[in-house]
Amino acid sequence: MYEETKPTNTGAEEQPANAPKQLLVDMGSTVVRNSRGTIHCLTIIGQIEGHGQAPSGTKTTKYEHVLPLLASIEESQEVDGLLVLLHTMGGDVEAGLAIAEMIAGMTKPTVTLVLGGGHSIGIPLAVAGKVTLMAPSASMTIHPIRMSGLMIAAPQTYHYFERLQDRITRFVAAHSHITEERFRQLMLSSGDMANDVGSIVYGEEAVAEGLMDRVGTLSDALNALYRQMEQ
Repeated sequence: MYEETKPTNTGAEEQPANAPKQLLVDMGSTVVRNSRGTIHCLTIIGQIEGHGQAPSGTKTTKYEHVLPLLASIEESQEVDGLLVLLHTMGGDVEAGLAIAEMIAGMTKPTVTLVLGGGHSIGIPLAVAGKVTLMAPSASMTIHPIRMSGLMIAAPQTYHYFERLQDRITRFVAAHSHITEERFRQLMLSSGDMANDVGSIVYGEEAVAEGLMDRVGTLSDALNALYRQMEQ
């Protein structure tokens, strides 16, 4: 699944020549092999799609595709490390948390790199890697949970939102260097966003706050992954 089968005299069936290209088209991921090892590169883009289908024309990352793929990467004998490239607006909270938990629970070397944006539920995804990097120009929007559509105005609804928000806060604090208290402060700040509460942080700010390990680009992320693979 992760590499082209080299021709042999064993009669084993070969993968189609366009298999790596089809993997990129279908899953937004690709596999690269060189003298330092084999890396699976996975992109998480657009809106994280949950149980409901996103509107037509919306770029999405589907959790039902990503979860089994991550399990396959973890169990693969061919793949040595995972590089996750993030450019997401956020989306379904529980789907995003599910993907983040899968990445955080992997034993293989993992690096996450935020490019462009890692907003909302994209933040748990960004901090889930063993090493986390953020491009200098990339941004993160930290805000409370929002809900669209029908909402029952009852104390139970508020309690559900509060508990879900706590789950996100605990995950982020557990997989980064920011405290739960500071993350909540950024989430509820009223001086950074014109029409909402929350905060927008960029590369250096995210590192200074303890959300990300360091500022970097693709080459930095690859070097960090290779170093893990060599240990």
